[in-house]
Amino acid sequence: MSNPTLREGAFEYLYDDIGAIKVMTTSGTLFKTCVLGILVALTFAYTWWLQMKGFADKASLLATVGAIGGFVMAMIVCFAPKNKFLAITTSIYALFEGLFLGSISAIFNAVYPGVVFQAATGTILTLFVMYFLYSTKIIRANSTFYKVVLISTFSIAGVYLLQFVLTFFHLSIPGIFTNSWVGILFTTVCVVVAALNLILDFNFIDNYSGRVPEYFEWYGGFSLMVTIVWLYIELLKLFAKFSSRR
Repeated sequence: MSNPTLREGAFEYLYDDIGAIKVMTTSGTLFKTCVLGILVALTFAYTWWLQMKGFADKASLLATVGAIGGFVMAMIVCFAPKNKFLAITTSIYALFEGLFLGSISAIFNAVYPGVVFQAATGTILTLFVMYFLYSTKIIRANSTFYKVVLISTFSIAGVYLLQFVLTFFHLSIPGIFTNSWVGILFTTVCVVVAALNLILDFNFIDNYSGRVPEYFEWYGGFSLMVTIVWLYIELLKLFAKFSSRR
């Protein structure tokens, strides 16, 4: 699985212990994803409102709390034992993510009006299109597809990690984080790879439906949200780069 939250080891130890309990389903996972999306939207709206009303300091603080808290909760969800508390931990993750996304989205929209609507619309459309392509088997998550997306995802992660390290030395990778055509191309590649990760997310969830306890629907929803958030941020940056060239 390209998305590290959906690694094989997260599920294996439960196969022989299911018995007669309710099990994970694809439809249930998609429902849980919608619930997490609503939670993201609630805190998103709050920090957006704070930013728009001039409470920039408070919004910035909450964005920082959201970014750090979201990362910490993601690590807990990924590596802690999987149990019924997933409903709580994944929900807290979603609330933290909303705090972060709402603030940065308001900032982007203030500088480049309309980009948030474009990014949100693009994210929703991409999600439905990729699900259609997956469900109709137009795109199949075979081993070759898996390897290509996996390598691409970790390559992008490597670029971001390198950029993070370079900032400590007041340096930057030339071009790719600017609004140049090189920068637009890089962000476009990130959008495409994030979208392809959705195919692998859907495939992984389908593979484990009926094989693990029902509470793993929250884990599957969390994993989808990780990809959706990444896709939204990349689209936000892409539309901002285009807007800045006008």
